[in-house]
Amino acid sequence: MSLLYEVPEYKKLRVIVDTDAACEADDPFAIAHALMSKKLDVKAIFAEQFGTPETTKKSYDEIITILKAMDISVPVFMGEEGRLSEVEGQEISPAARYLIDEAMKADEKPLFVLCLGAITNVASAMKACPDIISRITVVWIAGQNLDDPSPNIREFNSGNDIDAANYIMSSGVDLWLIPINVYGTMHIGLAEIQRRIYPCGKIGKHLFENMISYNLSEHAGWTAGESWSLGDSPAVGVVLDPNCGQYVYREAPIFNEDTTYRFEAGRPMIRVYTAINSRFILEDFISKLEILYGENENFSL
Repeated sequence: MSLLYEVPEYKKLRVIVDTDAACEADDPFAIAHALMSKKLDVKAIFAEQFGTPETTKKSYDEIITILKAMDISVPVFMGEEGRLSEVEGQEISPAARYLIDEAMKADEKPLFVLCLGAITNVASAMKACPDIISRITVVWIAGQNLDDPSPNIREFNSGNDIDAANYIMSSGVDLWLIPINVYGTMHIGLAEIQRRIYPCGKIGKHLFENMISYNLSEHAGWTAGESWSLGDSPAVGVVLDPNCGQYVYREAPIFNEDTTYRFEAGRPMIRVYTAINSRFILEDFISKLEILYGENENFSL
Protein backbone atom coordinates (compact mmCIF):
# COMPACT_ATOMS: atom_id res chain seq x y z
CA MET A 1 0.00 0.00 0.00
CA SER A 2 0.95 3.65 -0.17
CA LEU A 3 -0.05 6.87 1.52
CA LEU A 4 -3.14 8.03 -0.38
CA TYR A 5 -2.54 11.74 0.05
CA GLU A 6 -0.10 14.38 -1.10
CA VAL A 7 1.50 17.37 0.58
CA PRO A 8 1.50 20.67 -1.36
CA GLU A 9 4.98 21.55 -2.58
CA TYR A 10 5.01 24.87 -0.77
CA LYS A 11 4.56 23.05 2.57
CA LYS A 12 7.44 20.63 2.06
CA LEU A 13 10.74 21.02 3.89
CA ARG A 14 14.29 19.94 3.21
CA VAL A 15 15.56 17.84 6.09
CA ILE A 16 18.91 16.45 7.19
CA VAL A 17 18.94 13.93 10.03
CA ASP A 18 22.04 13.99 12.24
CA THR A 19 22.06 10.91 14.45
CA ASP A 20 24.12 8.84 16.86
CA ALA A 21 22.05 5.95 15.58
CA ALA A 22 23.99 3.13 17.24
CA CYS A 23 24.19 4.49 20.78
CA GLU A 24 20.82 3.04 21.84
CA ALA A 25 17.44 2.11 20.47
CA ASP A 26 15.30 5.17 19.82
CA ASP A 27 17.17 6.89 16.96
CA PRO A 28 16.10 4.26 14.37
CA PHE A 29 12.42 4.98 15.09
CA ALA A 30 12.91 8.69 14.41
CA ILE A 31 14.95 8.04 11.27
CA ALA A 32 12.26 5.72 9.90
CA HIS A 33 9.54 8.25 10.74
CA ALA A 34 11.30 11.03 8.86
CA LEU A 35 11.87 8.83 5.82
CA MET A 36 8.20 7.85 5.64
CA SER A 37 6.85 11.41 5.86
CA LYS A 38 5.83 13.07 2.60
CA LYS A 39 6.27 16.57 3.98
CA LEU A 40 9.96 15.91 4.64
CA ASP A 41 12.39 15.78 1.74
CA VAL A 42 15.20 13.95 3.50
CA LYS A 43 18.31 15.07 1.67
CA ALA A 44 20.86 13.13 3.74
CA ILE A 45 21.56 11.38 7.03
CA PHE A 46 24.69 12.17 9.04
CA ALA A 47 26.48 9.76 11.37
CA GLU A 48 27.20 11.44 14.72
CA GLN A 49 29.76 10.47 17.37
CA PHE A 50 28.66 9.48 20.85
CA GLY A 51 31.73 9.75 23.01
CA THR A 52 34.70 8.19 21.25
CA PRO A 53 36.04 8.41 17.66
CA GLU A 54 35.02 4.91 16.59
CA THR A 55 31.36 5.55 17.45
CA THR A 56 30.80 7.63 14.32
CA LYS A 57 31.33 4.52 12.16
CA LYS A 58 28.98 2.56 14.40
CA SER A 59 26.30 5.17 13.79
CA TYR A 60 27.01 5.06 10.05
CA ASP A 61 26.60 1.27 9.95
CA GLU A 62 23.29 1.41 11.82
CA ILE A 63 21.94 4.03 9.41
CA ILE A 64 22.82 1.76 6.49
CA THR A 65 21.03 -1.13 8.21
CA ILE A 66 17.88 0.96 8.60
CA LEU A 67 17.89 2.06 4.95
CA LYS A 68 18.35 -1.51 3.74
CA ALA A 69 15.48 -2.70 5.93
CA MET A 70 13.24 0.04 4.50
CA ASP A 71 14.50 -0.47 0.92
CA ILE A 72 15.18 3.27 0.67
CA SER A 73 18.18 5.05 -0.81
CA VAL A 74 19.32 8.30 0.85
CA PRO A 75 22.86 9.73 0.96
CA VAL A 76 24.66 8.88 4.23
CA PHE A 77 27.74 10.79 5.37
CA MET A 78 30.34 10.17 8.02
CA GLY A 79 30.50 12.93 10.60
CA GLU A 80 33.33 14.12 12.79
CA GLU A 81 35.25 11.30 14.44
CA GLY A 82 35.54 12.95 17.82
CA ARG A 83 34.30 15.97 19.75
CA LEU A 84 34.63 19.48 18.34
CA SER A 85 37.71 20.24 20.45
CA GLU A 86 39.35 17.05 19.17
CA VAL A 87 38.80 17.69 15.47
CA GLU A 88 39.28 21.45 15.20
CA GLY A 89 42.10 22.28 12.82
CA GLN A 90 41.49 19.13 10.79
CA GLU A 91 39.66 18.89 7.48
CA ILE A 92 35.94 18.94 8.17
CA SER A 93 33.96 15.72 7.79
CA PRO A 94 31.93 14.75 4.71
CA ALA A 95 28.79 15.44 6.77
CA ALA A 96 29.85 18.98 7.65
CA ARG A 97 30.85 19.65 4.04
CA TYR A 98 27.49 18.40 2.76
CA LEU A 99 25.61 20.59 5.24
CA ILE A 100 27.47 23.66 4.01
CA ASP A 101 26.78 22.81 0.38
CA GLU A 102 23.09 22.10 0.98
CA ALA A 103 22.56 25.19 3.12
CA MET A 104 24.15 27.47 0.55
CA LYS A 105 21.93 26.23 -2.30
CA ALA A 106 19.33 28.54 -3.76
CA ASP A 107 16.22 26.61 -2.74
CA GLU A 108 12.89 28.00 -1.56
CA LYS A 109 12.27 25.04 0.73
CA PRO A 110 13.52 25.76 4.26
CA LEU A 111 16.32 23.51 5.51
CA PHE A 112 15.87 21.82 8.89
CA VAL A 113 18.61 19.80 10.61
CA LEU A 114 17.22 17.27 13.07
CA CYS A 115 19.90 16.57 15.67
CA LEU A 116 19.26 13.38 17.62
CA GLY A 117 22.52 13.22 19.55
CA ALA A 118 25.57 15.38 20.14
CA ILE A 119 25.71 18.41 17.89
CA THR A 120 29.31 18.12 16.73
CA ASN A 121 28.68 17.89 12.99
CA VAL A 122 26.49 20.99 12.84
CA ALA A 123 28.89 23.00 14.98
CA SER A 124 31.80 21.94 12.77
CA ALA A 125 29.96 23.06 9.62
CA MET A 126 28.90 26.36 11.14
CA LYS A 127 32.42 27.18 12.33
CA ALA A 128 33.79 26.39 8.88
CA CYS A 129 31.13 28.50 7.14
CA PRO A 130 29.28 30.93 9.43
CA ASP A 131 27.13 32.03 6.47
CA ILE A 132 24.97 28.92 6.93
CA ILE A 133 23.84 30.04 10.40
CA SER A 134 21.10 32.24 8.95
CA ARG A 135 20.06 29.62 6.39
CA ILE A 136 19.09 26.64 8.59
CA THR A 137 16.82 25.71 11.47
CA VAL A 138 18.30 23.30 14.01
CA VAL A 139 15.95 21.03 16.00
CA TRP A 140 17.90 19.48 18.85
CA ILE A 141 16.94 16.73 21.27
CA ALA A 142 19.13 17.70 24.21
CA GLY A 143 19.59 19.45 27.49
CA GLN A 144 18.21 19.30 30.98
CA ASN A 145 15.04 21.01 32.19
CA LEU A 146 15.96 24.67 31.91
CA ASP A 147 13.94 25.49 35.03
CA ASP A 148 15.18 22.62 37.19
CA PRO A 149 18.61 21.29 36.12
CA SER A 150 20.30 18.80 38.41
CA PRO A 151 24.01 18.05 38.91
CA ASN A 152 22.96 14.45 39.58
CA ILE A 153 21.85 14.00 35.98
CA ARG A 154 24.23 14.21 33.03
CA GLU A 155 22.13 14.71 29.93
CA PHE A 156 23.57 12.43 27.27
CA ASN A 157 23.36 14.42 24.03
CA SER A 158 24.66 17.75 25.29
CA GLY A 159 27.18 15.99 27.51
CA ASN A 160 28.82 14.24 24.57
CA ASP A 161 30.16 17.56 23.28
CA ILE A 162 29.81 20.51 25.64
CA ASP A 163 31.97 22.77 23.45
CA ALA A 164 29.82 22.13 20.40
CA ALA A 165 26.66 22.64 22.47
CA ASN A 166 27.84 26.03 23.72
CA TYR A 167 28.92 27.11 20.26
CA ILE A 168 25.44 26.35 18.91
CA MET A 169 23.77 28.09 21.86
CA SER A 170 25.82 31.23 21.26
CA SER A 171 25.59 31.26 17.46
CA GLY A 172 22.21 32.88 16.93
CA VAL A 173 21.02 30.01 14.73
CA ASP A 174 17.26 29.39 14.66
CA LEU A 175 17.29 26.69 17.36
CA TRP A 176 14.35 24.59 18.57
CA LEU A 177 15.43 22.83 21.76
CA ILE A 178 13.55 19.80 23.10
CA PRO A 179 14.98 19.06 26.58
CA ILE A 180 14.91 15.84 28.59
CA ASN A 181 11.82 16.71 30.63
CA VAL A 182 9.94 16.86 27.31
CA TYR A 183 11.59 14.22 25.13
CA GLY A 184 11.46 11.82 28.08
CA THR A 185 7.64 11.78 27.93
CA MET A 186 7.51 9.80 24.66
CA HIS A 187 6.54 6.58 26.43
CA ILE A 188 5.67 3.35 24.64
CA GLY A 189 5.41 -0.19 25.98
CA LEU A 190 7.49 -3.05 24.61
CA ALA A 191 4.28 -5.03 24.18
CA GLU A 192 2.88 -2.33 21.90
CA ILE A 193 6.09 -2.36 19.86
CA GLN A 194 5.74 -6.13 19.50
CA ARG A 195 2.07 -5.98 18.55
CA ARG A 196 2.08 -3.01 16.20
CA ILE A 197 5.65 -2.49 14.93
CA TYR A 198 7.32 -5.92 14.87
CA PRO A 199 4.97 -7.29 12.15
CA CYS A 200 5.80 -4.43 9.75
CA GLY A 201 8.35 -5.96 7.42
CA LYS A 202 12.11 -6.02 7.82
CA ILE A 203 12.19 -2.55 9.35
CA GLY A 204 9.60 -3.46 11.99
CA LYS A 205 11.58 -6.57 12.85
CA HIS A 206 14.78 -4.57 13.15
CA LEU A 207 13.21 -1.86 15.32
CA PHE A 208 11.76 -4.42 17.71
CA GLU A 209 14.76 -6.71 17.93
CA ASN A 210 17.19 -3.81 18.29
CA MET A 211 15.05 -2.43 21.11
CA ILE A 212 14.79 -5.78 22.90
CA SER A 213 18.51 -6.38 22.61
CA TYR A 214 19.40 -2.99 24.02
CA ASN A 215 16.82 -3.31 26.80
CA LEU A 216 18.70 -6.41 28.05
CA SER A 217 22.13 -4.85 27.76
CA GLU A 218 24.29 -3.45 30.53
CA HIS A 219 23.74 0.05 29.11
CA ALA A 220 19.99 0.04 29.80
CA GLY A 221 20.07 0.21 33.58
CA TRP A 222 18.21 3.53 33.47
CA THR A 223 15.14 2.07 31.75
CA ALA A 224 11.96 0.94 33.50
CA GLY A 225 12.23 -2.60 32.12
CA GLU A 226 9.05 -3.02 30.08
CA SER A 227 8.72 0.35 28.41
CA TRP A 228 10.80 2.88 26.55
CA SER A 229 10.89 6.56 25.73
CA LEU A 230 11.25 7.22 22.01
CA GLY A 231 13.01 10.43 22.91
CA ASP A 232 14.32 11.33 19.45
CA SER A 233 10.93 11.20 17.73
CA PRO A 234 9.75 14.66 18.88
CA ALA A 235 12.31 16.18 16.49
CA VAL A 236 10.30 14.69 13.63
CA GLY A 237 6.98 15.59 15.21
CA VAL A 238 7.67 19.31 15.61
CA VAL A 239 8.86 19.60 12.02
CA LEU A 240 5.76 17.83 10.74
CA ASP A 241 3.66 20.17 12.88
CA PRO A 242 5.40 22.88 14.94
CA ASN A 243 2.29 23.11 17.13
CA CYS A 244 2.27 19.45 18.14
CA GLY A 245 3.63 20.72 21.44
CA GLN A 246 3.88 23.83 23.55
CA TYR A 247 6.91 26.09 23.48
CA VAL A 248 8.31 29.36 24.77
CA TYR A 249 11.09 31.64 23.64
CA ARG A 250 13.88 32.38 26.08
CA GLU A 251 17.52 33.35 26.16
CA ALA A 252 19.87 30.48 25.36
CA PRO A 253 21.62 29.13 28.45
CA ILE A 254 25.29 28.21 28.72
CA PHE A 255 26.08 24.57 29.46
CA ASN A 256 28.27 23.76 32.42
CA GLU A 257 30.49 20.70 32.13
CA ASP A 258 27.98 18.62 34.14
CA THR A 259 25.17 19.67 31.71
CA THR A 260 23.55 22.03 34.21
CA TYR A 261 23.28 25.64 33.08
CA ARG A 262 24.32 29.15 33.83
CA PHE A 263 22.36 32.12 32.53
CA GLU A 264 23.52 35.49 31.26
CA ALA A 265 21.55 38.45 29.96
CA GLY A 266 21.67 39.37 26.29
CA ARG A 267 21.99 35.82 24.95
CA PRO A 268 20.37 34.72 21.63
CA MET A 269 16.72 33.75 21.83
CA ILE A 270 15.81 30.11 21.19
CA ARG A 271 12.56 28.15 21.03
CA VAL A 272 12.25 25.72 23.95
CA TYR A 273 9.53 23.07 23.91
CA THR A 274 7.83 22.60 27.27
CA ALA A 275 5.44 19.80 26.27
CA ILE A 276 4.90 17.47 23.34
CA ASN A 277 1.88 15.70 21.82
CA SER A 278 3.15 12.13 22.08
CA ARG A 279 -0.13 10.67 20.79
CA PHE A 280 0.18 12.51 17.48
CA ILE A 281 3.83 11.56 17.01
CA LEU A 282 3.49 7.88 17.94
CA GLU A 283 0.27 7.31 16.01
CA ASP A 284 1.57 9.11 12.92
CA PHE A 285 4.72 6.96 12.96
CA ILE A 286 2.97 3.64 13.57
CA SER A 287 0.21 4.37 11.04
CA LYS A 288 2.75 5.15 8.32
CA LEU A 289 4.71 2.03 9.20
CA GLU A 290 1.60 -0.16 9.06
CA ILE A 291 0.47 1.34 5.74
CA LEU A 292 3.87 1.19 4.02
CA TYR A 293 5.34 -2.00 5.49
CA GLY A 294 2.51 -3.91 7.17
CA GLU A 295 0.55 -5.47 4.32
CA ASN A 296 2.78 -5.29 1.28
CA GLU A 297 5.70 -7.27 2.70
CA ASN A 298 5.87 -11.07 2.46
CA PHE A 299 7.48 -11.39 5.86
CA SER A 300 6.55 -13.77 8.62
CA LEU A 301 7.52 -13.61 12.28
